[in-house]
Amino acid sequence: MRRTIELDNAAAAELAGSHDAVLRALEAQIDCDVHLRGNLLSLEGDAEAVRAAGAVVAELAALVGQGHEIAPGTVEAVSRALSRDQSPAAILEDVVWRHRATRVAPKTVNQKRYVDSIRANTITFGIGPAGTGKTFLAVALAAAALSRREVNRIILTRPAVEAGERLGFLPGDMMAKVDPYLRPLFDALHDMLDPERVSQYLERGAIEVAPLAYMRGRTLNDSFIILDEAQNTSPEQMKMFLTRLGFGSKMVVTGDVTQVDLPREQDSGLVVVGEILAGVEGIEFVRLDDSDVVRHKLVRRIVAAYDLHAQRSAPDLRGRRSARGDG
Repeated sequence: MRRTIELDNAAAAELAGSHDAVLRALEAQIDCDVHLRGNLLSLEGDAEAVRAAGAVVAELAALVGQGHEIAPGTVEAVSRALSRDQSPAAILEDVVWRHRATRVAPKTVNQKRYVDSIRANTITFGIGPAGTGKTFLAVALAAAALSRREVNRIILTRPAVEAGERLGFLPGDMMAKVDPYLRPLFDALHDMLDPERVSQYLERGAIEVAPLAYMRGRTLNDSFIILDEAQNTSPEQMKMFLTRLGFGSKMVVTGDVTQVDLPREQDSGLVVVGEILAGVEGIEFVRLDDSDVVRHKLVRRIVAAYDLHAQRSAPDLRGRRSARGDG
């Protein structure tokens, strides 16, 4: 089947993109050939594929008409949303944070659920693999809340757990030692705000970035608090962190239960908390998966390959643990 769609000048220009990158992304998402000549876009393939491709093109053209720029990642987001009977515009138009050239919005249905959960609940757990935007979206929401003066400060924290290197061997004082573990949070902040503004906030205490151990004994009022890499907390640390919650505060806990760096015999607080707090009002667990990875496409393939390997290896691992008596 062959179908020709006439586009307006703006939509045709956006779909052409740089070196036909958007068209190539469109072909990668749909099972038909795509050709653009002037304002005429032709789709060729079986009837169902052409119908689905036409729906994607129509949504992309509508987004251009609403002022959106189209990138290869936009094509993927639109295709995923349509496959789940969701409105792509409802997802992509939910701008969480805007600062100069930075525009942060969810790109998948699950990311939209995650953002909505953070807005609606006092505590949200975002659980999923690397690259699903858990930390980035949470920091963007925190920056927005601080700019609107909904909170007085942002608190970003992580457990300082080694992943193959010993913390004590690094040079410097304690803050110099933990800086490598907190660096991803600083990077996310600098993506949202000017470096000068970040420095001012840090000096005034409006933004605090600290290891999880520094949270003990505190009550955190009027704050937007993010615990990152929560899979590396113990159950006791998780309880300690959650009970720091004060009035007027919101908490977001992010982590990937497939990347636990704790000793093998140590339970992960992120795993245990799901069993303890499931169904508690004001707390929601949002689970993202490899379809929500918005980094380089190769990251999604890596995540999928590791998941497949884990599924294949699980029976053998259980057997070996039982044989050792620690099952």
